Amino acid sequence: MPLLLVLGYVWPEPNSSAAGWRMLSLLQLYRQQGFRIIFASAAEKSPHRFDLSNWGIEEASVALNCQSFAAQLQQWQPAVVLFDRFMLEEQFGWWVDDVCPQALKLLDSEDLHCLRFARQQAFSANRAVTAADLRSELAMREVAAILRCDLTLTISMAEHRLLTEFYQVPVSQLLYCPFLLDDVTVDTSVTFATRRHISFIGNFRHEPNWQAVLRLKQLWPALRARLPGVELHIYGAYPPPKATQLHAPKQGFFIKGWADHAAEAFHDYRLCLAPLSFGAGLKGKIIDAMRYGTPVVTTEIGAEGISQQPGFIDFPGAIADEDTALLDAAVALYQQQELWKQAQDKAPSCLAQFSAELLQPQLWQRIAAVQQQLSSHRSEAFLGSMLKYHHHRSTKFMAQWIEAKNKLAAQESQECSDVK
Repeated sequence: MPLLLVLGYVWPEPNSSAAGWRMLSLLQLYRQQGFRIIFASAAEKSPHRFDLSNWGIEEASVALNCQSFAAQLQQWQPAVVLFDRFMLEEQFGWWVDDVCPQALKLLDSEDLHCLRFARQQAFSANRAVTAADLRSELAMREVAAILRCDLTLTISMAEHRLLTEFYQVPVSQLLYCPFLLDDVTVDTSVTFATRRHISFIGNFRHEPNWQAVLRLKQLWPALRARLPGVELHIYGAYPPPKATQLHAPKQGFFIKGWADHAAEAFHDYRLCLAPLSFGAGLKGKIIDAMRYGTPVVTTEIGAEGISQQPGFIDFPGAIADEDTALLDAAVALYQQQELWKQAQDKAPSCLAQFSAELLQPQLWQRIAAVQQQLSSHRSEAFLGSMLKYHHHRSTKFMAQWIEAKNKLAAQESQECSDVK
C-alpha cells in the first residue's frame, strides 16, 4: 500500500477555517485511491482539531531541525509527500530529497501568501498593489518553494494566472485544485420571509477577517439606519478580547464567536455581508453561504476565483468595493424578495464548478501522470533543480548547526543539574 506523508503547518480544524476542511478534502482524495496516510506536524495539537483516526489516518509528531525526522522518513518511505504551505517545504524539503528522492513532492499553497501580503501592504498604505509589492522577499521564498516541488496545488485560477504570467512558473508544475465539495446542492428550505438578520464569519486570527470586522463596525450605523431592527451577527474562531469588546447588542452588533458548524452562520440569515479589503485564495465563507442559500454582498477580492465568468455575472449576490455601493447592495438584497431569489438561484451553477465528483478524476489523472514520469518531469524543471541545490545546502547546514547547538545546550543543562 503506497504511503502519503502530509507535513502539516497545523492540525486540521475544519470548523475553524476553510484551510482545515480543504486539507480534509485532499486527504479524502488519497484515501479513495487506497493510500495509507500519515499526517505529521510540529505544531501542538489543538482541542478543536479533527480526529484523523476516525478516517484511519495515522498521526505523528515531528521535530524541527532534528535528525529524528530523517529516521522517521527512512522508516516511512513515503511515495508522496504533501507540504501544507510553502514554509513546510522550506523546513523539510531537503530532508525529503536526501532520504526519499523518489517521493513525489506536492505543495498545497492554500492561498498565495505573497499575494495576500502584497495586498495587505497596499491596504495599509491606502494605495493600489504595485509590481514591487509582488516582488517581496516573501514572494521570492514562496515561488522558490513552488519551483522546488513537482506540483503545486493552486486554489484559484486567478492565482494560477499570476504564477504563470507574473512569476513565470511553468504550467507543468502547477495544478488547479479548488475546494472539493462532496455536496454541491443548495439548501433552500428556509425562505426569504422566514430569514432574518445579516451574518459574517471568519477566523479572527486571519488578518483579512479582522479588518473586515472593523470595516463592518464602521459601516453598521449607516446600514442599521436603513434597515431598522436588523442585526449583524459575527461568527469566527478564536475571538480575541479586542473583538469581544466590539459586542454591542443595543446597536444590533453581535460578536457571536465560535460556530460549531457553518450552518449556524448562514442557515437562517437573509444575507451574508463580507467586505474583505484584501486577501487571497478562495473564501470559504462565500462557498458556505451559497450552500445554505444565503446571498452574499462582498468585494471583488472576496469573490475572486468563485465565478469564472467575466464581471462575475453568475455571482449569487452583489460585488462592490466602495462603501456606498456595498450598503446599497446590502439594502436592496435584504429588502427585495425577487432580487434576493435571483441571487439565490445563481448559487447552484457557482457551486457546481467545485464538485469533487467532477474534479477528483481530473486531479488524480494529472498527479498520477507526473508520478509515473517523475524523472522526465524533473529533468525539465532546471530552475527547481538549481534552487534545490543552493537552498538545500544552506538549509541543511543551518539545521545541522541548530541541532548541534541544541544538543550542546542540553548537555550543559544536564551537567549543571549533576553538579547541583
